[in-house]
Amino acid sequence: MDVFATHNRAGEITYRQISDLTFEITIITYTATGPGWTADRPELEIQWGDNTTSILPRVEKINLPHDFRRNKYIGTHTYPGPGVYVIVVEDPNRNLGVNNIPNSVNTIFSISTTMLINPTLGINNTPILTQPPVDKAAVGQIFTHNPGAYDPDGDSLSYKLTICRAENGNPIEGYTFPAASNSLTVNEITGDLVWDAPVYPGVYNIAMLIEEWRKEIKIGQIIRDMQIEVFNTNNKPPIINATDICIEADSLLTFTITATDPNNDSIRLSAHGAPFEIPGSAASLNQIVSEPGYAKAEFTWQTECDYVRKQAYNLNIKAEDNNSTVSLVDIKSIGISIVGPKVENPIISATTNEISLVWDANYCTNVIGYNIYRRITPSGFEPDFCEVGVPADLGYTKIAFVEGYFNTSYNDNSASQGNEYCYLITAVFPDKAEGYASDEICAVLIRGIPTITNVSVNTTDDTNGEIYIAWSKPTEIDIGEAPGPYQYVLYRSEGYFGENLIEIATINNIDDTSFVDTNIDTRNLPWSYKVEFYNNQPGNKFLIGTPHIASSVYIDFKQMENALKLNFNKNTPWVNSEYTIYRYSDALVAFDSIGTTNANSYIDKGLINGTEYCYLVRSSGAYSVEGIINPIINFSQENCEEAIDTTPPCPPDMSVTSTCDSVYFEIAWNYNDTCYNDVKEYRLYYSPYIEGDHKLIHTINANSNSYIFYPELGMAGCFYMTAVDSFNNESSMSVRTCLDDCTYYELPNVFTPNNDGMHDLFQPFFPYYFVEKINIQIFNRWGQLMFETEDPDINWDGRNFKNGRIVSDGVYYYICDVYEQRLTGIEVRHLNGFVHVFNSIDTKSMQE
Repeated sequence: MDVFATHNRAGEITYRQISDLTFEITIITYTATGPGWTADRPELEIQWGDNTTSILPRVEKINLPHDFRRNKYIGTHTYPGPGVYVIVVEDPNRNLGVNNIPNSVNTIFSISTTMLINPTLGINNTPILTQPPVDKAAVGQIFTHNPGAYDPDGDSLSYKLTICRAENGNPIEGYTFPAASNSLTVNEITGDLVWDAPVYPGVYNIAMLIEEWRKEIKIGQIIRDMQIEVFNTNNKPPIINATDICIEADSLLTFTITATDPNNDSIRLSAHGAPFEIPGSAASLNQIVSEPGYAKAEFTWQTECDYVRKQAYNLNIKAEDNNSTVSLVDIKSIGISIVGPKVENPIISATTNEISLVWDANYCTNVIGYNIYRRITPSGFEPDFCEVGVPADLGYTKIAFVEGYFNTSYNDNSASQGNEYCYLITAVFPDKAEGYASDEICAVLIRGIPTITNVSVNTTDDTNGEIYIAWSKPTEIDIGEAPGPYQYVLYRSEGYFGENLIEIATINNIDDTSFVDTNIDTRNLPWSYKVEFYNNQPGNKFLIGTPHIASSVYIDFKQMENALKLNFNKNTPWVNSEYTIYRYSDALVAFDSIGTTNANSYIDKGLINGTEYCYLVRSSGAYSVEGIINPIINFSQENCEEAIDTTPPCPPDMSVTSTCDSVYFEIAWNYNDTCYNDVKEYRLYYSPYIEGDHKLIHTINANSNSYIFYPELGMAGCFYMTAVDSFNNESSMSVRTCLDDCTYYELPNVFTPNNDGMHDLFQPFFPYYFVEKINIQIFNRWGQLMFETEDPDINWDGRNFKNGRIVSDGVYYYICDVYEQRLTGIEVRHLNGFVHVFNSIDTKSMQE
């Protein structure tokens, strides 16, 4: 009978989202055909993961060489709401003689796919797996396979090996990975499965877990079951010669692929992957040379602007030799990067206060906007081939995103006098991929207003402090618009950014470009200044341009163990390139230079804790254009502080593992002694919820490096640690680790309610933990409800709850919602399956 037929070799489940809650599911199975294999499945049952099932019809049947058949089943389903659903297909049974599956002929074939329905993450479709999951390998020869996964949404994919599944989606008991002379691995990024190398001939099944990620959130996974036949043969697989490639969108991509065969066999080249799966894509592979031991093919793909994205497209090339003993293959995964065109014809112009940019709309009309990058002075950047965007080490800063394809201008009003500003513009595509950068364009603001150069502390005092302010006079005044005479108006404010400016002086001589501000607190406060420039013509007085604000350099401290960190705080439109640090010397009775730095801070080490040290700093900087004083020298205030230990130690390097069967977490850590080594204890913080507040649960002696924690609420939680030194300085938190990988509530598939004291009740496997409640319903084969309860112990004695009679021997179906404590709180896990009732009291008067 078909129910006991043995034929399943490989398969997977994928889906396509049709609307918010409706999905089209596709099941692909590979089954055995040929002599002795009579089983066939015109339809398959699918478990949707929401406690419902359906029968899906087969819509396609393709008989393949070497006694394989590819079956496709399609159906649609609407889910009740957002959530995590595990879609499962089970079919008796696997084919006979799978070496690494004990008693494979009696083992259920099970495949599953997990989906996350979350409206905030948008529409999601599983990756499409383009490479068939059946292949051949040879003893002693490296075997390579790639599933050829293409994600139509552009989501990130990761790959892992996992254990093949049996009934109820459980790992097959006794399953072993195939023996390898060296290793069996999967590249987590590319999906390349490398078996180096098979040791014994025979049939082997391997399962690959393909995980799908969006915005660093796992949104789904596929467990793909594949079968590999290993042969004893002198044949060696062919070798493909091909490399990754990059091309600009809307170009015709053409390149050749070659393969050689060590045995001089003829080779057939074929291709799978994303270029063949994109709707409307025009891709082809044509083999143009087929000689003994050598093959060449030409791949052609007309790319489009809609294909631009951050991730490369995977093209899987397969070379299969034609050998009289067994045909072997090589698979090469080629990454094809399709990049966006550059922004063309950028034009720049400048006024006294503003720099304006305009450019042409990008060639690709699916662009969603443009990124604007800026730096001071030219970089000379010309992108290399396939170098898109703006490299982070170029010194450019993104200052704006201009939204909209046709919005092709930008006005930068944050530029200041005295600098040459340079810009790069990139087109931005729907997934935030950037095209090639534009040509670099640069401009200088017209020098029609003063350029402030000095805000230097002359005297440090609480009440009688002095600051020297100076500026460069304007040299490009539009005398037609502002004929003069002219006037400077000087403003002052506490702080760095001129938050509360007040007028402190007016100067009517355009050549008088300095001022000394007196009777201010320079010890405890930084000060900022602005010089406005007016056309001071009687009856026609007006402000010319918008000046920028500059502040004094103000030192503050971070106290450290036997050290002080000096921070140089300031706001200047010029660029300071060097700071000279002076420390007061009692021996010299003066400030003495102790070092220089181009950073905005300096650590003075080797100090004595509890001793006060006094400092001042000289800054040296410049504008990037000629005609302004260079270097620009300014002094900070004098400031003093004691060195004491306030430096926290480094955080420990923590790891956490779940020991599910013993119901505890083991936390282990190493201490990287790169900060200071006076750690006295570690503090462990814990939250049972991913969004919950962490609480200190234990303080651990510094001599320890592990701790066992038995949770009360559930085997799910988040942990981090800190280190505390002898001065009670607490480190920053370690990397937070969250775990939620224990599942305890499982149901048996058989019980015997015959009052013999053995398995008389249908109960979960004991012990179980952290289950709030359940909602289970048990049905007979006619769909009639036999029993239901919310008690996690269940305790069904085999009686029909309506009439109290013992049910007949047979198979009963259950659906069960388990309310468990998980990282996000109480979550519902959906279980469904069958329970066999045996040896019940079999009398007509007592039956259901």
